[in-house]
Amino acid sequence: MADDAIRIGVYLPLTGQNAFGGQLELDGVKMAHQEVPEVLGKKVELFVVDNKSDKVESANAVKRLINKEKVVAIIGTYGSSLAMAGGEVAEKAGIPMVGTSCTNPLVTQGKKYIFRVCFIDPYQGAGAATYAYRMLGLKKAAILVDVANDYSVGLAGFFERSFKKMGGEVVAKLKYNSGDQDFTAQLTEIISKKPDVLFIPSYFAEGAIIMKQAQELGADFQIMGGDAMDNPKIAEIGGSAVEGFIHTTFPYDPSMKDMNPVAKEFTENWKKLHPKEDPNVNAALGYDAYMILIDAIKRAGSADPEAITKALAETKGFVGVTGVTTINETHDAEKPVGIVKIVNGKKQYVATIEPEL
Repeated sequence: MADDAIRIGVYLPLTGQNAFGGQLELDGVKMAHQEVPEVLGKKVELFVVDNKSDKVESANAVKRLINKEKVVAIIGTYGSSLAMAGGEVAEKAGIPMVGTSCTNPLVTQGKKYIFRVCFIDPYQGAGAATYAYRMLGLKKAAILVDVANDYSVGLAGFFERSFKKMGGEVVAKLKYNSGDQDFTAQLTEIISKKPDVLFIPSYFAEGAIIMKQAQELGADFQIMGGDAMDNPKIAEIGGSAVEGFIHTTFPYDPSMKDMNPVAKEFTENWKKLHPKEDPNVNAALGYDAYMILIDAIKRAGSADPEAITKALAETKGFVGVTGVTTINETHDAEKPVGIVKIVNGKKQYVATIEPEL
C-alpha cells in the first residue's frame, strides 16, 4: 500500500434490494478509475464497501472508510435513504462525499461536506409532471407510493405538486411498503378512478411487478416512473407489460441522438469492456462522480478534505457523461431531465425537459 496514494472510499449497495443499481455504479466508478488512475502525480487507491442496501450498514460502511481506510473523500451512494445515513457520518468527520443517484433533497440539506452529481427530486418530479401534462396532454393522474422509502415519498409529492400547479387533477394516491408483491387491491381502486396516467416512483423490482399486475387487470392508462426504473433489463423482466412505459432519467442513454463527446467516448469504451450489455445511466453517474471528484482534487492542488470540499462547491460547467454539471449553493447538480420510453422492448431516449417548477 503506497503511503503517498490518494485514498478514495466507495460505498454502494452491492447486495440486497438495490444491488443492481449499486453494481452498475461501481462499474462506472471502476471504469473512470482505470482511465484516470492518478492525480497530482499520485496513485488513486479505491476502497469499496458494500452498504448492503441497509441504512445502518450504510453508516457503518462510511465509518469504516473514514476510521480504518483513512480515505480523504467518498463516492456514494445509490439510494437516498442510504445516502442520508452515510452522509451524517461523513459530515461529522468532515470528509467530502459525492453522491451518485441519491435524489432526495434531504441528502445535502444543511450539509457542508455532502455533494451529488444527480439532480434532485423536486426537479425530477416536476420533469415527469411537465412531460405528462404539457407534452402528452394527460390531465388526470393517480400515484402509487412506497411509504417506507424516502425516495418514493419525496418524488411522489413533487410530481403531485407540479401536476396540480399546471392544472392537472390527482384522482387517487395509494400506498404500499417496500417488498410488497401484491398490488391488485391498489390497482383495482386506481383503475376505478379512470386516470390518464399512473405515476409509480418505485424501485425497479416493485415497478416491474406493478406493471405486470396492471396489465393483468386490463389497465389502459399511461404508466410513468422515476430514475430508479432505469434498468437495462427492464423489458426482459417486465415482458410486454413494460411496453410504452415512460420514466425520467439523467440526460444520458446509449440511444441518445445528440451525445456530447464525453458521453460518446464513455459509450464506446463501455461496449469494449462489456460487449454483451449496454451502459445505463447508473454506470454513467458512477463514472461522473469519480471524474468530478478527481477534477476537484486537481483544482484544489491538494488531497486535503477541506480543500477538496471547497473545490467541489466551486464546480461549474463540468462536462460529463450525464451532461453539463454545475454544483449549486445547496450542493446539488443542476442539469436537465431526460425522458425515456420503452418501444418494441428497448429503451428510447425521447426528450430532454426543462421542468416547470
